Amino acid sequence: MATYQKKSYIPPEPSPVVVDPAPMMPETVAAAPVERDPIPTPEPAALMAEAATAATENVEKMVKDPAASVSAFQEKIRDMMEKGLSETRSNFVKAKSAADEAASALEASLTTAKSGVAEINAKALDAWRATADANFDFMKSVFGVKSMADYVALHTEFARKQVEMVTGASKEFGALAKKVAEQSVEPIKAQVAKTFKIAV
Repeated sequence: MATYQKKSYIPPEPSPVVVDPAPMMPETVAAAPVERDPIPTPEPAALMAEAATAATENVEKMVKDPAASVSAFQEKIRDMMEKGLSETRSNFVKAKSAADEAASALEASLTTAKSGVAEINAKALDAWRATADANFDFMKSVFGVKSMADYVALHTEFARKQVEMVTGASKEFGALAKKVAEQSVEPIKAQVAKTFKIAV
């Protein structure tokens, strides 16, 4: 029997790869130079000199007459505060006047609505009374009926009158409700138009 000897494998050494970077880079396009006006920038020394001059003048004013500079400053503050206070007072007066007018318009609207509701309630009470009277008269008439044909004729007439009464009352209620709504809204509408200067 033949014996095999085990040989160890040794890989070959890798050869160095040299890459040329030139073909991998994009070609640069030569752009035409753009001519621009140079932005004038002040020299830092000039800026510093100007700031120093202004500061020196302010300091000299304060040193020569400190009371005058303090009083001038106080006067400016006082003027600003008085102006703000007068504007605040004026705005408060306007707001109070507008609020008073809105309250009076709302009060007038509520008064109108209250009287309108009372009128509607009175109209409803009249309609209820008329219906009750019609029912009572119908019941009295029923006791006097002698035949079925008389009862049918009496009931038909009663039903027709009830329908007419309900239809008439509905029309009256609708017209009255519309009138009350328009009269109740009128003061508020007038106030809104006055406040926002809208032509009505």
